[in-house]
Amino acid sequence: MVTRADIGVIGGSGFYSLLDDAEEVEVTTPYGPPSDPVTVGRIGSRTVAFVPRHGRDHRYPPHRIPYRANLWALRSLGVRQVLAPSAVGSLRVEYGPGTLVIPDQLVDRTSGRVHTYYDEGGAVHVPFADPYCPVGRALAYTTASAEGWETVDGGTLVVIEGPRFSSRAESRWFTSNGWSIIGMTGYPEAALARELALCYTTLALVTDHDAGVEAGEGVTQEEVFAFFAANSERMRTLVATVAATLPLDRACPCSTALNGIKLPFALP
Repeated sequence: MVTRADIGVIGGSGFYSLLDDAEEVEVTTPYGPPSDPVTVGRIGSRTVAFVPRHGRDHRYPPHRIPYRANLWALRSLGVRQVLAPSAVGSLRVEYGPGTLVIPDQLVDRTSGRVHTYYDEGGAVHVPFADPYCPVGRALAYTTASAEGWETVDGGTLVVIEGPRFSSRAESRWFTSNGWSIIGMTGYPEAALARELALCYTTLALVTDHDAGVEAGEGVTQEEVFAFFAANSERMRTLVATVAATLPLDRACPCSTALNGIKLPFALP
């Protein structure tokens, strides 16, 4: 059984077919079990570990996902670079369903989520000015553009607590701040990845316009799930290509994010 991996993917359960000769690996963490056993397999010459963030049966709502366990489990397997495909709503008229946004900024509007590993043993202040890996972002954008996606390089993802969608007033306020897309799972996932010195890249597929962008009935769960499912094969192809071509020798700020910081415990 493969017990180490080069690349991690956190996504929906439809991504199991991403991997060849996949096997489940049980990983224990100080933060409980991950959303499901990690699936490890190959994409070309790369070993990839996959975890479905909501669980394979989608049993975890966004505010109950075991984010700390998921990221810790991936790092325990040797992962240092993480790709995170997700469904998002658009806060801009010009970003319609099917647009792929590679965000470069994040705004946290969640509440009550455990969002750090370092809540005991002394203060640990990790830099987070640029939440996403610049190398992963650049490769994702280039690859998606070459594959014919309508791709947006950069933008701000605002993460809300959920599980409800936004009111129209909230949506209009988010738009007025200049933010681009909205989701429920990008935080604390990105921050926890940085606290483990992992590279983290979000590939955000727009499934709908948020409630304040267009007139109508607003966003529905059925609409979001159906659109993402219809595009899952295309997204799998994109994620597989990016995972197969990420440089394994990291020369980005993510790898040195913890340099000079005294940690209260050893990382896996």
